[in-house]
Amino acid sequence: MFYFDFSGTLARWPEFVHAGLYTILLSAAAMLLGLVIGIVGAFARLSSIKPARFIAGSYVEIIRNTPFLVQIYIVYFGLPAVGIRLDALTAGILSLSLYAGAYITEIARAGIETVDKGQVEAARALGLSPYLTFRHVILKPAMAAVYPALTSQFILVMLATSVVSVISIPELTGVANDIQGLTFRSLEAFLIVAVIYLGLTAAFKGLFTVFDRTLFAFKYVGR
Repeated sequence: MFYFDFSGTLARWPEFVHAGLYTILLSAAAMLLGLVIGIVGAFARLSSIKPARFIAGSYVEIIRNTPFLVQIYIVYFGLPAVGIRLDALTAGILSLSLYAGAYITEIARAGIETVDKGQVEAARALGLSPYLTFRHVILKPAMAAVYPALTSQFILVMLATSVVSVISIPELTGVANDIQGLTFRSLEAFLIVAVIYLGLTAAFKGLFTVFDRTLFAFKYVGR
């Protein structure tokens, strides 16, 4: 008869805490880099320069139509074949960033397309510099429009960190796998990891709501 025994698994709680912090750091770093890649990619997709559109479009299609696990293997095991050697953490962050960047490219592109061209022309007529026009008239309203999609993407990136355990990064799933090998209590180890993921997801959703109210307060004026 099966019975739950969490004692051996819970005794290793410092490892779960360390792995949880690793997961958060991986997610944040990948999302920040992915955001930069995505914004650049979105402008490339909307560019009048044909090679830029082609390169950005090819990048999006390649990343979105290949398994993330394969992408990690190519970055970690494939790049050394051409002389580029990355440690596991760098390879994990790079893989996650490229993965997130492809999806954010399409999200950001959709956001930029919501900005009325008349607003850009009005900004130029008022004498705003190209940088201020980009920052306040294009980028900020565009990001505000797609903010919910970006937060969902962050959660997906955080869940995707579970895959990078295949290259020995000690994030939550990797640590759970190690612990279940020591305790032979697989279900207990992965149930605890599932609860931690759910807790992290709920915490980030609350945090993103605060960010939304702070960064894009203009959306709620008059409501």
